[in-house]
Amino acid sequence: MRNPPHLPALLMGVALAVASAVPLFPRQAAAAEPACSVRYTVTNSWDHGFQGALTLTNKGAPLSTWALTFDFPGTQKVTQGWNANWSQSARHVTATNESWNGSLGTGASTTLGFLAAWSDGNTAPSAFELDGTVCDAPPTDPSDPTDPTDPPTPPVPGPPALRVQGDRLVDSSGAPRRLTGVNRSGAEFMCVQGHGIFDGPVDDRALTAIADWKANTVRVPLNEECWLGLDNIKPEYSGVRYRDAVTALVRRIEVHGMTPVLDLHWSWGQYTGNSSGCADVHATCQKPMPDARYGPAFWTSVGETFKGDPAVVFDLFNEPYPDRATATAEQAWACWRDGGTCPGIGYEVAGMQRLLTAVRATGAKNLVLAAGLAYANDLGQWWAHRPQDPSGNLAAAWHVYNFNACATETCWDSVLTPLATHVPVVTGEIGENTCSHGFVDRVMSWLDGHGLSYLGWTWNTWDCSSGPALISSYDGTPTPYGIGVRDHLRAVPPPTGKDPR
Repeated sequence: MRNPPHLPALLMGVALAVASAVPLFPRQAAAAEPACSVRYTVTNSWDHGFQGALTLTNKGAPLSTWALTFDFPGTQKVTQGWNANWSQSARHVTATNESWNGSLGTGASTTLGFLAAWSDGNTAPSAFELDGTVCDAPPTDPSDPTDPTDPPTPPVPGPPALRVQGDRLVDSSGAPRRLTGVNRSGAEFMCVQGHGIFDGPVDDRALTAIADWKANTVRVPLNEECWLGLDNIKPEYSGVRYRDAVTALVRRIEVHGMTPVLDLHWSWGQYTGNSSGCADVHATCQKPMPDARYGPAFWTSVGETFKGDPAVVFDLFNEPYPDRATATAEQAWACWRDGGTCPGIGYEVAGMQRLLTAVRATGAKNLVLAAGLAYANDLGQWWAHRPQDPSGNLAAAWHVYNFNACATETCWDSVLTPLATHVPVVTGEIGENTCSHGFVDRVMSWLDGHGLSYLGWTWNTWDCSSGPALISSYDGTPTPYGIGVRDHLRAVPPPTGKDPR
């Protein structure tokens, strides 16, 4: 979608840095009413690694800021964290509040999450302090996964490294795979609007709710200027802080067994022509094409960041629409692939070939998606103008809504079916603005019948007619439109090694 609503939202920045240790105060005698309590759990574990959560409850006077500290008994080392600023020196761990959860009233709770590695056992810490005051830590329940005598929880299988094999996506064993899931909008607009990084929670509980819909994929739209840390973005929401927050979200998506798709959604470049979304030169809306000034640098950085993780999928540019600026379809498709000086567009364009080349130059062999014209709804000449990929791991991306030109089975039969005999087609966005699900039901049924992938727009609590939004609450409560997507995702059979067509 081009224009997510401008809504106030929670800031969910994640900053993980090694900091100097905070001295651990001597343990005081337990008071009758401790000023705080901490519930520590291990929510997932695997060989020499685990995911943990701490629920902190303030039983004392209201707080405006806080710092929670504890010591690991063994060699556990926090590698990533969320809902707090995490640091560790030797065994001593400190978690300080984010800007959005610093206020903690009497009786209020907040839950923090982290990933950690270990080498000689994973015994749970037993003592916690809030601002130097000893907290009550409930005894370990025998059924609690933190109990070292309890067998470790089997890890959720990680997402597969996908590759293109002819006209289908396959995993490392050669078994056919489809991407079926949702979009998680927010990181494309919150930072540039000065509100934060994510729109709503992206913590472990939020990802659990998505996984509960049986989604196997989460697409995350990104902002070019925020990722690169350009000076028009507030520093607390850009550069390394933005990149770390996105990287942590990618890892959480993977921990829940889902494939992360990273999409360049909003980019630099002034365009005021036909169908312009904004007159701003900055990345404040969907532009007709990615820019040559920053676009290749964005994908070089993303490629360098994730080239060691082949499960991450790269979506080069959300919804190209050079066809609205140029006089002919041939000009539009030439601009799409080759970039340069494109008719009707006032900045130098980075075509799909240049962006793909930037990714591959990093050594990243990840699956890459390239969306077509008309806001990704037109794939009519995609095959004839496809970029050349030395890794042979490129698929077509398509978007469809009830208000698009190609929104009928007749069009899908005539355009998608022939293309899908050459290359996998991933429908990066499906949706409708009717607050119902009659249209997406038809789309998903058709795509199922052709063995193609699809992702619902969007896992955000917006008005379903303007979003459209799948949920009314981040616990996964669906909107009337979302009910159709949820029920369909839950009915999709798991991979069997057989071609779904």
